[in-house]
Amino acid sequence: MEMIFILAIPVACIAWTFTKEEVFREVHDFCVDKSQSCSRLYKRKFFYLFTCEYCFSHYVTALILLMTQYQLVYPDWRGYILSGFSIVWIANVYMSIYNLIRIDLKKQKIIAKKEEQEIQS
Repeated sequence: MEMIFILAIPVACIAWTFTKEEVFREVHDFCVDKSQSCSRLYKRKFFYLFTCEYCFSHYVTALILLMTQYQLVYPDWRGYILSGFSIVWIANVYMSIYNLIRIDLKKQKIIAKKEEQEIQS
């Protein structure tokens, strides 16, 4: 059972990095533009998948499940379905916690910078 919490870590890491971090900024901006400007609905939805960490985490999870053959509760296709949605959910909890930590760190930086400016003036 603890394997599910471990498998959710790379899912969260990959999904967050690809959709939120600067290293993929150009790809992200391209996908955002295409998700808004393509004439066909299926094209807009395809590109949107690469802009949303929740959506993208489903595809990363599918890849992880292909690589690991991890099944939850049932030793057949139902086990893959359960493990897939469970890993996505846990990965998104991880990403939410990470986002809260980042927001708090940014807030602390802003407060420290403001205090530093007040001391200097």
